[in-house]
Amino acid sequence: MKESNIKYAKTALAITTTLTLFVAGFEVLMASSGYRFGMNIFDIATYANADMNVYCLILILANLILLPSAILLYHQSGINLKKEIAEKKTLGRDILLGLAALAATLLLALAYNFVYYTGRTGLSFTDADTSLGTTIIKIISLVFVSGICKEIYFRGFAKSFVGSVLGETKALLLFNLMFAMLDWYNFGFSFFAGLLWIWFYKKSGHLISSMIAHSGANLASVVYLIVISGGIG
Repeated sequence: MKESNIKYAKTALAITTTLTLFVAGFEVLMASSGYRFGMNIFDIATYANADMNVYCLILILANLILLPSAILLYHQSGINLKKEIAEKKTLGRDILLGLAALAATLLLALAYNFVYYTGRTGLSFTDADTSLGTTIIKIISLVFVSGICKEIYFRGFAKSFVGSVLGETKALLLFNLMFAMLDWYNFGFSFFAGLLWIWFYKKSGHLISSMIAHSGANLASVVYLIVISGGIG
């Protein structure tokens, strides 16, 4: 095994671990600050991103601050990031795979939400902010920044850099565990969604498929909150 492969793998792992610990740490801090006597774990978790504007800004900053390091890593290793994301000759097929992954994710979300919402009590956070400003920052943060950057960090890094050291499947599963840790407040939904996206990513060979699924699922969650709240207000 080349020494450079181990170096690239360590760098990729360090970048993704930094993102995971920073964002998850902020979520734990926010969740604990909202604790009141009588809450269960599902209630506490709803406060992880209760201040959605601050949460979205944290996501944007964390992802974008680390992005230059990610781009440099691809450049140093000689891997073309643009081609890892998409190639013209397979773009149509990859988009279709991404839409199929999105459909599967939404079905998973329907089943998962039934369990998740059943566990919550009246002490959970329910005051969803659907103002125009918050909706815009949510779309920027969750759909564009997270949907693109997280796929590079959690899927792309695993396959391109750590896979050569641990094996592709082990690397993808390891990074998917970190992905679930970052989104701990949804109690495993991100882990299972991540498994779906891994399958479609491997099927496609390009990150565009999982990016479509990830971004689309986040957009659906934004639209869903707007609908159940009676519109943007």
